[in-house]
Amino acid sequence: MPRDAVVPDRSAPPVGPFSPAVRSHGLTFLSGVVAEDPATGVLVSGDIGVQTDKVLRNLSAVLEAAGKTLDDVVRVGVYLTDMSTFTAMNAVYERYFREPYPARTAIGVAALPLGAAVEMDAVIG
Repeated sequence: MPRDAVVPDRSAPPVGPFSPAVRSHGLTFLSGVVAEDPATGVLVSGDIGVQTDKVLRNLSAVLEAAGKTLDDVVRVGVYLTDMSTFTAMNAVYERYFREPYPARTAIGVAALPLGAAVEMDAVIG
């Protein structure tokens, strides 16, 4: 199966053996993104709203490198360390997407990289 890695200029380098995104058969799969400052590699400080905003800006940078935008996203996976923050995360999330909204899953997890409160991955058509 042919595949091409997408590596954006404006993101922190991966902290493991993975690509920020991979294109294959007309789809682009984005790896999980946290609220990491691309210049420092450090998680931004702030509540779930601040982190969600940074996650979506980081996700947008990967999309831009792939020649895509948030309008091309067909599925988003959201991972939260505290499901009670879902409403606050969702309030920020809905500012970035418009109808028809991507399909989405929200999952509660025990922990995320860098101590993040939220992580998102995506599939782009």
